Amino acid sequence: MEFADEAPKLLMLLYGLVAFVVVVGGLLLLLDAIPNHLARRREQRLVAASTAKGGPGGDRPAGDRPTRAARPRRGEALFAAIFLFPAIALLLIGLVVPAVRTTLLSFMDGGSVNWVGLRNYGWMFSQPEILDVLINTLMWVVLVPLLATGMGLLYAVMVDKARFEAIAKSLIFMPMAISFVGAGIIWKFVYAYRSEEQEQIGLLNQIAVSLGGEPKQWLLNSPLNTLLLIAVMVWIQAGFAMVVLSAAIKAIPAEIVEAARLDGVNAWQMFRRVTLPSIRPALIVVVVTISIATLKVFDIVRTMTNGNFNTSVIANEMYNQAFRFGQVGQGSALAVFLFVLVIPIVIYQIRNLRQQREG
Repeated sequence: MEFADEAPKLLMLLYGLVAFVVVVGGLLLLLDAIPNHLARRREQRLVAASTAKGGPGGDRPAGDRPTRAARPRRGEALFAAIFLFPAIALLLIGLVVPAVRTTLLSFMDGGSVNWVGLRNYGWMFSQPEILDVLINTLMWVVLVPLLATGMGLLYAVMVDKARFEAIAKSLIFMPMAISFVGAGIIWKFVYAYRSEEQEQIGLLNQIAVSLGGEPKQWLLNSPLNTLLLIAVMVWIQAGFAMVVLSAAIKAIPAEIVEAARLDGVNAWQMFRRVTLPSIRPALIVVVVTISIATLKVFDIVRTMTNGNFNTSVIANEMYNQAFRFGQVGQGSALAVFLFVLVIPIVIYQIRNLRQQREG
């Protein structure tokens, strides 16, 4: 009887799976069949053109050749446009239109009715609590990339060519497989507080009690609580930094390493004069990637403190203003400001990649 009650849901699940297979299979078939079909047609046209009127370079008028040669190019352009259209459409719908709309809302009041100009931006830089949010975000952006990249580089150098390298890398990279919400819950238990009469379940307080100290409510005291939240992000991102930097270290040509050893350099000189200059592009990529991820941090703060006790950051405050307090204009202004902060980092990364290609 229970199975019969669940039959409609199972049938809907089956329909969904069938639809998924049909859609994905159809797309894969198109991606395989259409290029092959166009390639065959192009080959047939080339063969026909080369055999017409006595072979290549026959008595065809000279003005006729560019037109026929341009036809395959027009077909390729049309084919490229067909496949680029979904990506461009999704980019417009998911990024460009919301960005323009958010920018417009940032110049309006909380109800998105009246035009208020730059008032929301003036509010952002005049309210003490919002200034604290900006300072907290600055702390995140400065400390997380530096600490995570530094720890990742340390891991990469120490683990490189070690006996249990694969196992060590797997354990260090494992936090990257955990969502930010999951990581926040895990570390919330690490910082958990109970009174002195109770047994401590938080690792940090248990260590403090074992050393003769008293348990503390770590997440209540500013700015220590922000630093403890930053430690969670560093724990997650250090594994990413280690993987990228370890690959870069392994890509250093063996000839350079051997030449440096023949010159009699010690381990520190090898690291400073050979390893660091060789992996500089990878270091830049890691720092830029972690910086962008840090600017957008929301889950950790939301899960562990809900932005209370002076731990809020821009993304969390943007959510609060727009969805909790009903101040859409102020929330949009924070979103635009966050977008503006990301732009210079992206531009720098693009310029750096172009210089690497040209070099």
